[in-house]
Amino acid sequence: MHAPIYFEDMSVGDTFESFSKTITESEIIEFAWKYDPQPFHISKPAAEESMFGGLISSGFLTIAVTFRLFYQANGFQATCVGAHGIDSVRWMQPVRPGDTIRATMEVLALKESRSRPEIGNVRTLTSTINQNDEVVMTMETPWLVKRRPAP
Repeated sequence: MHAPIYFEDMSVGDTFESFSKTITESEIIEFAWKYDPQPFHISKPAAEESMFGGLISSGFLTIAVTFRLFYQANGFQATCVGAHGIDSVRWMQPVRPGDTIRATMEVLALKESRSRPEIGNVRTLTSTINQNDEVVMTMETPWLVKRRPAP
């Protein structure tokens, strides 16, 4: 486990890197059958006939994998207490079977909480990137992060 990253440890402009993961065909299809059963996610023949020309990942799978990669790679799992949502998500390029994705998260803004002094608000821009260094997804998120405990 990584050392915790508290609100006070961050500055605007800081960037954090995730691990990477290769997305498999079976993951794409299994996730899509459960949560996003569009033809271009669940059927190779239908996907080949689609505007994508082949099977692609659900964007929601891309979001889920991106979250997991960050939690495993950094100290956020010890200090993140949730988020207010995701303010914007853009799927820029399809994620296909065999693609390896990773992400960078940049701190855009920091604001102390007036109502809950034990946490701070951290706005980030996450970019998910494939093995060709192409951005496949961006999302802007307002996180709630623990403040460093008093000694």
